[in-house]
Amino acid sequence: MDIRELIRLKTSGEEFTPEAIDFFVRSLVDGTCTDEQLGALLMAFYFQGLTAAEIRVLTERLAHSGRTLGGRRAGIPRLDKHSTGGVGDKVSLVLAPLVAACGAQVPMISARGLLHTGGTLDKLESIPGFRVNLSHSELEKVLEKAGLFIAGATDEFVPAEKRLYQARDATETVDSIPLITASILSKKLAEDLDALVLDVKVGTGAFMPDQRSALALARRMITTASALGLKAVALVTSMDEPLGRTVGNALEVREALEFLKGGGTQDLKALVFSLGAELLVQGGLAEDVARGREMLERVLARGKGLEKFRAMVEAQGGDPRVVEDPSLLPRAPVVVKTRADQEGYVTGIHAKEVGLAVVDLGAGRKRWTDPVDPACGVVLLKKVGESVSKGEPFFEIHARTEGAARRAQARVMEAIQLNFEGITHERWVLNRVEGGL
Repeated sequence: MDIRELIRLKTSGEEFTPEAIDFFVRSLVDGTCTDEQLGALLMAFYFQGLTAAEIRVLTERLAHSGRTLGGRRAGIPRLDKHSTGGVGDKVSLVLAPLVAACGAQVPMISARGLLHTGGTLDKLESIPGFRVNLSHSELEKVLEKAGLFIAGATDEFVPAEKRLYQARDATETVDSIPLITASILSKKLAEDLDALVLDVKVGTGAFMPDQRSALALARRMITTASALGLKAVALVTSMDEPLGRTVGNALEVREALEFLKGGGTQDLKALVFSLGAELLVQGGLAEDVARGREMLERVLARGKGLEKFRAMVEAQGGDPRVVEDPSLLPRAPVVVKTRADQEGYVTGIHAKEVGLAVVDLGAGRKRWTDPVDPACGVVLLKKVGESVSKGEPFFEIHARTEGAARRAQARVMEAIQLNFEGITHERWVLNRVEGGL
């Protein structure tokens, strides 16, 4: 068996045997599958699809392509949350420490930014000294010490998935439901979780543009998780406008810290408490979602979530002073405020266009190898449904140069709709999909 044979099989629409998938995953790790061959296979997967059995086996083999996470503590559930990607999505930065403060271990293997969506790892690396590339033993030590970590996949931990993830970005196969499913769930299986909550984004800023495709992805992931013995629930959530008020790495860390100190926008609160409550129920820490929400609100009010965030920052080599003094985070030298030329209401913010404006500022990446600027981004001073007076600032651009700021300003202006009549924002949680375990 060789990779060329697998390419021929899949381009002909044939189903892979478990042995063929085994060979493919091993070839990703040992390098016998070249980048060109991997690109060809990904395109074949994209156009021919994968059966439920192929997705299940691929997910399992990717999960076991390296070491799995140890460090279990008796009686403490191991829980995690994963998002399919959005604009301004800083939920993980808030939810992980809050759930850990409720008594769970939260090992979160996360990712960098892709296209218009931001990456949790890029955001955390804006904290001076924060390390996201940890060895396997370091992951276990941080989890034991802090009760949580947010880090990237390593050569020891799901190495085959790491290579697959990078290749999907380069080959424009990011939105393949089978590949998204295998990518996300393989990392979660390798974490040895008790339960998982999935945040499946839908809308202009998501990879899934409509509810039909988002529900298809949610159902596929939940079905696959159940088949592999992982308890999981998925919430389909709106991503038609950026989440919260900030888009950009250090800006989003600053907003996450504000949330953990008692602030936060309605949309961010809705998602954090909905996803977190579901996770506490799935993990056996809460009887129902109402009780789960109460637990989260209590640890938030008592500052326990902030304490857990500080513990994680310190354990992963970051400067813990950032927690009390966010001014230590990187700041852009140019800040341009845009003022409204009429009074009215914000009735729409095109999330993808804002995300692309932030990529143009250097805070995201167009290619996998692109560096990321931690300081640049957009601050939405007004959200959908909020009023704005004539001459009042309604968004800011944080940039390296005046020219970059003006270009981003023009793009964001096009993304924001102002009207004389206001609207009421629809629900942020649109649907729920549960498995059969």
